[in-house]
Amino acid sequence: MKSIFDTISFQCSRDVTKAYSTSFSAAVRMLAPSIRQDIYNIYGFVRFADEIVDSFHDYDKNVLFDAFEMDLKKAISHKISLNPVLNAFQHTVHKYQIPMALIDAFMKSMRLDLTKTVYETQADYEQYIYGSADVVGLMCLKVFVNGNDAKYNELEFAAMKLGSAFQKVNFLRDLKADHEELNRTYFPGTDLNQLDEISKQRIIDEIEADFKIGYEGIAALPLEAKFGVYTAYVYYTRLLSKLKKIPSTDLKSKRIRVPDYEKYGLFAKCYLTYRFNFI
Repeated sequence: MKSIFDTISFQCSRDVTKAYSTSFSAAVRMLAPSIRQDIYNIYGFVRFADEIVDSFHDYDKNVLFDAFEMDLKKAISHKISLNPVLNAFQHTVHKYQIPMALIDAFMKSMRLDLTKTVYETQADYEQYIYGSADVVGLMCLKVFVNGNDAKYNELEFAAMKLGSAFQKVNFLRDLKADHEELNRTYFPGTDLNQLDEISKQRIIDEIEADFKIGYEGIAALPLEAKFGVYTAYVYYTRLLSKLKKIPSTDLKSKRIRVPDYEKYGLFAKCYLTYRFNFI
């Protein structure tokens, strides 16, 4: 029965989320049950695409990515896929009418990671951020507003800025892996071989400006989504505060993380903030 296969597919997306990101998985659990699975479905899709370009070094990534993209298009067109993650994703795409333009922009940025290693101009950098992060925020927003186009249009810019902030924090946190292992330089006009405090502060200022706009959008989200998104926001702002304290010369020598005991404290504070309507 198709329903059994769908159940297995949904479970697969949940397992992918939990295996690859305990922090994001915890934030998803703060969402209302009615929308939780669909965010797992979106995450499973974007994670698999990202893994192809970032991790499968012993294989022909171009061949793998081409096959994944073809399977993605067939999944959306046929409304089924034997790839459980794509089967779960197409379900959410059709349920919330997620535009193909968002999906295509995401795949375009992921494909860039197969060949492009340096982002020299602000325009190229912003285009990559849009495809790799902003549109993911917009896919999630489609779920959060559940067909309310007016609400979507109201929150679209803030959702993009929040996605940008999350991605840029990831870039700072993963400088060592991106630059030394994958040979990528995302920040334009920045010499990562000699990263100084001025360059680091410029990046942080940019992220904090994105977070400010993103927070305004969180405050206006439907109740089903507000707590979970706010939890993710608090986690990432905590990561940023840790990165701010690390000297620029040390950013490439270590990967900053939030220990589990801190996460539990953050989640507790998030709940109290949400419970007493302080967002």
